[in-house]
Amino acid sequence: MYLPFRHNITMLHTIINSPSYSDINTLLLLIDIKDDIILLQDGVIAGLKGNATLKKILQINKGIRIYVLRDDLIARGLLKQISSKVYLMNYNGFVKLTEKHKQQMIW
Repeated sequence: MYLPFRHNITMLHTIINSPSYSDINTLLLLIDIKDDIILLQDGVIAGLKGNATLKKILQINKGIRIYVLRDDLIARGLLKQISSKVYLMNYNGFVKLTEKHKQQMIW
């Protein structure tokens, strides 16, 4: 999808809520190949093996990079259930990711 207001600007999409409480359909309409997604707090559920939200995101855009905050997975006891299609990240990596993207959207 081409969005003229985002010409050459990447966005960081931050999912902080469980996928059942996030507007994933709108996210799918707005996401661009150059964007990144990070899963934080209860949003880490979207990165679990077999999760329908993860499948939808990857079907729309197979090149998108999806990151998950490792500490949030550990806090929820989900580290061993995470999909191999997402990238584990620590807080330093999260800061670098926010510096990379001038625009950010929280879901």
